[in-house]
Amino acid sequence: MYDPIRLAALVAVAEAGSITRAAERLGYTTPALSQQLAKLEREAGTALLVRHHRGARLTGAGELLVARARRVLDELDRARHELARLTGLSGGTLRLGTFQTAGIHLLPPALSAFRRAHPDVELTVADYEPSAGVAAVAAGEIDLALTHTYEPGEPTALPASVGIEAILVEELVLVSAPGHVLTSGAARLPLAELAGQPLISMAPDAPARRGVEAALASAGATPSVLVPTPGYLLVCALASAGLGVAVVPEMVARTSVTPVGVRALEGGQLRRTVSVARRVDEAAPAADAFRALLRGTFGRSSGQPQQA
Repeated sequence: MYDPIRLAALVAVAEAGSITRAAERLGYTTPALSQQLAKLEREAGTALLVRHHRGARLTGAGELLVARARRVLDELDRARHELARLTGLSGGTLRLGTFQTAGIHLLPPALSAFRRAHPDVELTVADYEPSAGVAAVAAGEIDLALTHTYEPGEPTALPASVGIEAILVEELVLVSAPGHVLTSGAARLPLAELAGQPLISMAPDAPARRGVEAALASAGATPSVLVPTPGYLLVCALASAGLGVAVVPEMVARTSVTPVGVRALEGGQLRRTVSVARRVDEAAPAADAFRALLRGTFGRSSGQPQQA
């Protein structure tokens, strides 16, 4: 039994005329696609491609397999559409809400996979602060919202009609200007080392960050710059410029557009949980399919959903 993904790769090379161009079309790296093709050749027990400096061409065996593969892939595509009609995913709209960090770094690959699986479902994406996104789900304005909570933090009250499911838990880390003494070490940094350090204080009055800010204050960090609205791009830019250190989610630090030093904190008790909020009182096939996709893509969460 040939893997359909590898068959699709061979068809793409046949159409593009080179492994490199086919890789670009499919979203693979060239080495990754070459590995898939090599596995397919091992399954077939014969060479399927002749590689040359201008690209690649099919062998006789490759031409035969491509002809059959196109029929198989067409049948699989028809089956996918028929299943979509049976499950209510042949049309309609999936309305998503997201906070900025998740919208930039989490949603794109998940949405790309969802579009490939359910091309007939129209997608809308809107920017919401977490509490506003949950309220929009409760009001029926959107189907799903990505939201977050921090630890330590205050419990978040949910509308009775809304349940949330954790999809990703990440630690908060220290960021600074590159080369800063506090982010130069490899071992986890004790919070006590922040005593007297100028801190870029992130939305200290926001319920989500209040517990984190209190923990930093208890460690003796001294507020130097106050950023009262949730804007991690700005926080990282200020840290990069040497105006202080900051404690931000690992995802934010890893994808900062400005250069920053990064160091994990001792204890791992400062954390952010990213969750997806949905209504619990109605069936929504597209929303359920997208939630399942999020679980498969970012299934690193710990604990149980706060509400089923």
